[in-house]
Amino acid sequence: MATPNISRGGLRSARVIAAGTTVRILLTPVIMALVLEGGEGARAPAAVLFCIAAATDWLDGRLARRWHVTSKLGSFLDTTADKLLVSGVLIALLAVGRASPWIVAVIVGRELVLMGLRGLIASEGEVMAPSVLGKAKTSVQFVAITLAILRPGDPIGGSYPDEWAMLLAAAISVWSAGEYLVRAIPLLTAEGR
Repeated sequence: MATPNISRGGLRSARVIAAGTTVRILLTPVIMALVLEGGEGARAPAAVLFCIAAATDWLDGRLARRWHVTSKLGSFLDTTADKLLVSGVLIALLAVGRASPWIVAVIVGRELVLMGLRGLIASEGEVMAPSVLGKAKTSVQFVAITLAILRPGDPIGGSYPDEWAMLLAAAISVWSAGEYLVRAIPLLTAEGR
């Protein structure tokens, strides 16, 4: 069995990128614990840690493209780390009354459906690359979750700013899911499948 030819620099680069993914996975339960058990005094530390975890997502992607260090496993782990972070913190926010059950269901449901869809497409030997709308969805979710952790300001039109941001995140989540489903149809219905 042949092994891939990886330079020392490429291996070092892959380790740096994997470290960012690992940070997201490890910070998820810490942020959840701060949200669930930390009280008012834990809002700022939870938000800071969440922002650090979110920044590693942006940095990992940028470095992987810049250093040309991509793999199917790396892509899977990166995506899984993002889903764990978003879903875990949303569930914690739901438990403390900072997120709507409907919005959490929409966002987490979207992630589950698309992970299944990507798995199905991958089983056919195809890869579905992230879209610009999918990347925008992730950014809006990160902002909305940060705001929900902090809950700054007073209600506007009957809802807090973070609640409006969550509505926007849910809407973009549905929109990007629709886009992915439309893009997936030709891959799933191609001749011989």
